[in-house]
This record gives sequence, C-alpha cells and structure tokens, in this order.
Amino acid sequence: MRKHDLEDSHAFEKTDRPRRSRRARFDDEPEPTRGGRLTEAERVRLARLREDAYTETAIPGGGDRWSTWDEAEHGPHPRPDWVITELAAVDTELGILKTGKEADVHLVRRGLPDTEGTVLAAKRYRSGEHRLFHRDAGYLEGRRMRRSREMRAMESRSSFGRNLIAEQWAVAEFTALSRLWTVGAPVPYPVQRDGTEILLEFLGDGETAAPRLAQVRPEPEQLRELWFQTAAMLELLASQGLAHGDLSAYNLLVHRERIMVIDLPQVVDIVANPGGLEFLARDVRNIATWFHSRGLPERLTAVPELIEELREIAGLR
Repeated sequence: MRKHDLEDSHAFEKTDRPRRSRRARFDDEPEPTRGGRLTEAERVRLARLREDAYTETAIPGGGDRWSTWDEAEHGPHPRPDWVITELAAVDTELGILKTGKEADVHLVRRGLPDTEGTVLAAKRYRSGEHRLFHRDAGYLEGRRMRRSREMRAMESRSSFGRNLIAEQWAVAEFTALSRLWTVGAPVPYPVQRDGTEILLEFLGDGETAAPRLAQVRPEPEQLRELWFQTAAMLELLASQGLAHGDLSAYNLLVHRERIMVIDLPQVVDIVANPGGLEFLARDVRNIATWFHSRGLPERLTAVPELIEELREIAGLR
C-alpha cells in the first residue's frame, strides 16, 4: 500500500470510529457540583490544605494551620464572645480526645499569635475508604438528596456514596447542634463546619475534658438530679420533633454538674422518619437502664409514662 493510501486509511479510522454516547442534558438540569469520589466541598478543602502546606509564609507561633473561619459555615447567633473570628488566627493541634468508628475528636487551640486563644474540639469524619457508618440505613430515612444519582450512590454504598453519607452526617450534626443550641438545649456551641470537620465548644476545664456520664459515680441525690436533667433534655428535643437516636451514658457528659449531650450525627426527625417513635422509645429505655444500674428506682424514671409524655410533646399522640 502506498504511503498516502495508508495515511488516508488512518484518517478514515479516526473520523469514522464510533464515539461513546453520552446522556443528553436537559436545559433545566443544573450543572453537576460533584465529581469523582470526593464531594465538591471536600475537594475545595483539600486543595486549600495543600496550598497552605506549600506556602512560603511560616505559620506564626508554631501553629499547624491558619484559621479556616473564612471558608466555613458558621454557628448561630448570638455568637459567644469567646469565638475567635479573626482571619489572622492560627490553629494548633494539642492531641486526640476520642476515636470512633465514624470520626475522631481532636483538641485544637485557636488564637492570635502571642495570645492564650481558645481550646476547641475538632470532630473529623474519616475518608470514605475507611469510614464505617453502623446501622446508617434506619437513620437516613427521611433524609433525601435532590439528585437521583446521589441517592443511588448512597444506596449502593459506593466510594462516592459513602463520601456523600459522611457529608450528610456532618451537616446533620452541625444543623442539629445549631438548632438545639438556639433553643437552649444543653449542647456544645457549634463554632463552624468546614467540609467534614466540625469545630465545637470544648466541654472541660483547661485541656481536661468533662467526664462521660458512664465514668461518673454520683451520690444518690446527684443521681436524681442528673436524671431530671436528662429527662428535661429529652423533652426539649421532643419539642423540636427530634430524638437523639443513639442515646447512652457514653454520649452524655457531666460538665460542671450539668448534663450535656454530644454526638448528634444520627439525630432522628421523629415525624419524617418512619421509625422515629421507636428511636425515641429506645433512647429513653437505654438511658433509664443506666440510671437503674446506679440505684435510681424505676418509680422515679417512670419509663412508660415518660415515653408517652414525649410523644405528646412531639405532637404524635
């Protein structure tokens, strides 16, 4: 075959080779904001971390990163006066507080150079490849994504889907904390959410965290008082149509003799979730069992009556 015939043959193959068909996009369909395995918010956050890592300007005071306040979603107003919003502030890692299946909690100090700063708890959900959200199917009932592609990815638990689930957990926890703090619930103030990291008010003294309820050995009078505080917290959540969803003596803290509730990524909308009332009743039974084990009489917890009262408060009688 002559040279120009060979070139013509290659040109024919290149122009006539069938192309992979692509799904048509409708005019009213929004442009995708996610791609690959990472959500767009996580992609932006990681790009910013890489940029900070290669910056020529050293972070002052031995800090680990510049404040992420300007890029984050902020907590509700009125904002406590200890929240540091200056962009010149730096974050310094102080160590890890708690590890869990879904996230780890770190201790972080945020402050301007040469100042004492404020100690915060940084809850960081792990990357999709290593994340294990236990029993998440029931909690996700009532939460719906707008895009069917995202819903399919979540249901199939693909890498992209697990990343979406992680983002939903972080958003759900930050939203619940903001809502509950606004109505006066005993929760830590949610300072900000940046991707899958939530910065929270640190409950403790100095750098020592407040003990979990499970670690406390209260005297009879204090035990009664802690139960009444817990019941009041459950009533306040029910008034907002919510149940904790996984309540136990391990996600209640005793901070300066007051009950504080933490770990709310699985918060359940009692009305929207078909199993909402079951989650509510389980919360009550679980925490009452702990109080019984410490010697509180069942006549004081009155579990069946409390469950009915919570149903009525939530408007579900």
